Amino acid sequence: MTLPSASSFEQVVLPHLDAAYNLARWLVHDPTLAQDVVQDASVRALGYFTTFRGGDGRAWLLRIVRNTAYDTLASRKRDSATSLDDVAPELEPSDPADDPETALSRRQDLRTLDQALAALPVELRECLVLRELEEMSYKQIAHVTGMPVGTVMSRLWRARQALLPGESS
Repeated sequence: MTLPSASSFEQVVLPHLDAAYNLARWLVHDPTLAQDVVQDASVRALGYFTTFRGGDGRAWLLRIVRNTAYDTLASRKRDSATSLDDVAPELEPSDPADDPETALSRRQDLRTLDQALAALPVELRECLVLRELEEMSYKQIAHVTGMPVGTVMSRLWRARQALLPGESS
């Protein structure tokens, strides 16, 4: 059996680091901790790269990121009474070409979306982030989360319903 080379690791993993960070940020609610999660996940991915059998490199990496994020949160929960849910994720900067009113409106919309997503239970939020922000298929999300496609579809429906105006969670 031929061992995967470092260059193939770079081809499989490096193009998906932005998606890895995005998922980690939504799961841990802390941009700095998300960077640590992605770094730890990348080291894990390198260690497990010999088990990668081809296929969807993004789904493979995001599953490692997800597991690393949950391990990190569990470790922090044991080590500290501080809730990571109290830390809001970093908002995207506004477009410098926007006039002040448009920039303010965009920031308010992002803050509202950010708060709505943060209010979702993590199992709904992760499915929604993977589907809507990372544009993954149901099958890819099932691979990342380790759950059946039907459960992915159900959680997406519940997450979308929770985000509708006037709906209670």
